[in-house]
Amino acid sequence: MIGSTVDAIEYYESEIDKLIKEEELEREKVLSDANAVIPAAFVSFKSRWAAAVCAQTQQSSNPTMWLTERAPEPRDVYWSNLAIPYVEHTIRRFLMAVALFFLIFFFVIPIAFVQSLATIEGIEKVFPFLKHLIEADSIKSIVQGFLPGIALKIFLIILPTILMLMAKIEGFHSLSSLDRRAASKYHLFLLVNVFLGSIITGTALEQLKTFMKQSASEIPQTIGVSIPMRATFFITYIMVDGWSGIAAEVLRLVPLIIFHLKNTFLVKTEQDREQAMDPGCISFPISEPRIQLYFMLGFVYAAVTPLLLPFILVFFAFAYVIFRHQIINVYDQKYESGAAYWPDVHRRLIIGQLIAQMLLIGLLSTKGAEELTPFLIPLPVLTIWFHKLCKGRFESAFVKFPLQEAMVRDTLERATEPNLNLRTYLHDAYIHPIFKHDPSEKTETMIYDDEEDNPLVATKRSSKFVSDVSSGSGS
Repeated sequence: MIGSTVDAIEYYESEIDKLIKEEELEREKVLSDANAVIPAAFVSFKSRWAAAVCAQTQQSSNPTMWLTERAPEPRDVYWSNLAIPYVEHTIRRFLMAVALFFLIFFFVIPIAFVQSLATIEGIEKVFPFLKHLIEADSIKSIVQGFLPGIALKIFLIILPTILMLMAKIEGFHSLSSLDRRAASKYHLFLLVNVFLGSIITGTALEQLKTFMKQSASEIPQTIGVSIPMRATFFITYIMVDGWSGIAAEVLRLVPLIIFHLKNTFLVKTEQDREQAMDPGCISFPISEPRIQLYFMLGFVYAAVTPLLLPFILVFFAFAYVIFRHQIINVYDQKYESGAAYWPDVHRRLIIGQLIAQMLLIGLLSTKGAEELTPFLIPLPVLTIWFHKLCKGRFESAFVKFPLQEAMVRDTLERATEPNLNLRTYLHDAYIHPIFKHDPSEKTETMIYDDEEDNPLVATKRSSKFVSDVSSGSGS
């Protein structure tokens, strides 16, 4: 309508050139600004031995002046939290611990309300005008069978997002540590609100006055009575959350719908379409705690209601086949944490076993078999001892790098690959993506790969060797 007519391609090319120049000026401005320097750095070493010594020793008499730890691989770095000071870290984690307590505590209220409504009697009490409708055989079977599990599943949909936000506020430096922290919070939430909350809500809270007047020694007995009564609920919960969740994992209906929405309204170029088709990585903070919950249900009900075990076995069989396929053929894992999840997985399995053993002792006391309970007391003692043994023997392998192993690998590398040079890769591996000239360009770097005969292989992913060499991080 106004102005001169121009060629569209030439016009947009000129606009892109202007944006590139503005971006370079802004980058130079930040690099020269003293206030933009943060008290954190990634330090690379010439040997694994030197990196291991620096990462695992105290650098000054003041332990908070120089904090060193093994750096995550470049893809695993969460850049936004690198500038958080040590004292602020502590304050943030304390505040998030308090927030988690109140979140778990207040979340019991809607779960208790929903669980009370998920029964025929509860619905008739709150909505008496629906009595004739829900008394029908077809409606009654749905209410008694699937409504409790579906209602609980709906309440848990938004929870992982909240827990991940809390983990980010705590100030962890890597994506893997954020996932592990969110997973630990989600496991605690499932343990308190889904397992214990469902058991107590289903029976004990219906007689709240009696329950509050009981002594602490009678609580295991009360819960022991409650556990067999809630077996039906957990069977339906496994079917609704476990079986249907595995089916949804194969179909991936939600990502499919999101892709079509993006493809219809947002995709303008081939790069946009490629980003819209990105399958992402497996959601560890959600999947792993759910699997731990099913393990614990199997431990608890193995001696109480063995009828529950086939449902759990079917879930694990399908989960193994489907997740194996998804991880190999579908998901694009965005980082490698070096099996850092395993200490948390082992600890949660031990917690599940301890809970199952304590509840079994409470259940036997309700069956008139009090004389057998002393024989079960060694079980939790031996379980705790086994956990301590495994922790002392194996946990250090996940958090430390032995100096002996570092020296052996350094000596072997110098003998077999005397010309290996990683400076090209390490020169810009830990540069913030904003400061790289072309973040969208997928450049290939020459790094070491143990599985190939040629020691210098073009790849876009960092190998374990690179992670070991660049393992010092100081802040």
